[in-house]
Amino acid sequence: MKYDYLIVGSGLFGCVVAHEMTKLGKKCLVIDKRPHLGGNVYCENIEGINVHKYGAHIFHTSDKKIWDYVNQFVEFNNYINSPVANYKNKIYNLPFNMNTFCKIFDNVITPLDAKNKIDEEISKENIDQPQNLEQQALKLVGRTVYETLVKDYTEKQWGRPCSELPSFIIKRLPLRFTFDNNYFNDRYQGIPIGGYNKLIEKLLDGCETKINTNYFDFIKSTQSTFDRIIFTGPIDEFYNYQFGALEYRSVHFETEVLDMENFQGNAVINYTSHDVPYTRIVEHKHFEFGKQQKTVISREYSTEWNINVEPYYPINNQKNNQLYEKYYALAQKENNVIFGGRLGSYKYYDMDKVIAQALELTEKLKDNK
Repeated sequence: MKYDYLIVGSGLFGCVVAHEMTKLGKKCLVIDKRPHLGGNVYCENIEGINVHKYGAHIFHTSDKKIWDYVNQFVEFNNYINSPVANYKNKIYNLPFNMNTFCKIFDNVITPLDAKNKIDEEISKENIDQPQNLEQQALKLVGRTVYETLVKDYTEKQWGRPCSELPSFIIKRLPLRFTFDNNYFNDRYQGIPIGGYNKLIEKLLDGCETKINTNYFDFIKSTQSTFDRIIFTGPIDEFYNYQFGALEYRSVHFETEVLDMENFQGNAVINYTSHDVPYTRIVEHKHFEFGKQQKTVISREYSTEWNINVEPYYPINNQKNNQLYEKYYALAQKENNVIFGGRLGSYKYYDMDKVIAQALELTEKLKDNK
């Protein structure tokens, strides 16, 4: 059977492209090497709870076009992301706001008190041109906030001392001088009612799909079946790592069912001290205001990456960006292969941005029939 498009990977990018092309009457086959569709937004139902199998995914955007786009498929609830931090068994609100400052500093009550205290700490550091992440953070928030909520957490995330990490990782650390615990500034925010699988199912309605299918094995005998390939896997893997592997950080999850209704009272709690090995605990039922008798939690451990483990966060330092440019140059020479998504572009995307990228591609494909 002939297809117009083979779409490799069933994450949001691949699913949106598949949906838009199918609407135009194109025949699409979507394949995924995993035993399920949906990429990293896939939810596993455990004890009646939609468990975010690959980490917390909270949809947020300020782009009404994107918000309207996803809402045509599923209804979103009114979940607001308000994570908290646990540092040595003391709880602080995130992002850094007046609730945080009043708890972390003595005698800070008003926004002016907080600004003065932070400015005083920043001036003591006397940092003009930050040379690493630690100096960058100290210049932005001062030592108390840095050592309580940034230092250990960041070192766990990246597996290296902050003094050895590049400053660009923390370009800014927003300080909010209001008592507002909403983590995002975006106008629209929520979780699909019933979980992300419903969104994926609607996007792929009318498309053929194959799971447990490795592209590199599959394409050997089917190359002539497809007019075009949309590849959302790692771009360096597509080219057999001929220039070397692009680097990532990975994440290991330990998920546990607990015989209690409520474990931590919040969907996300970050653990910002080194004496706790995981970076955060996610209690999934709170994303959808669940009332189940049991609860499911996932502890997240940031880990080193190699080509045999799942890539999560691209390490976009100078070395890796230069390496990506070599692969990108090869990709530009392809006539019938298009790369996209987080792994195909070697760039971290929020969900709304990856949907926007997919819609932009489909507009180009429509124009170049």
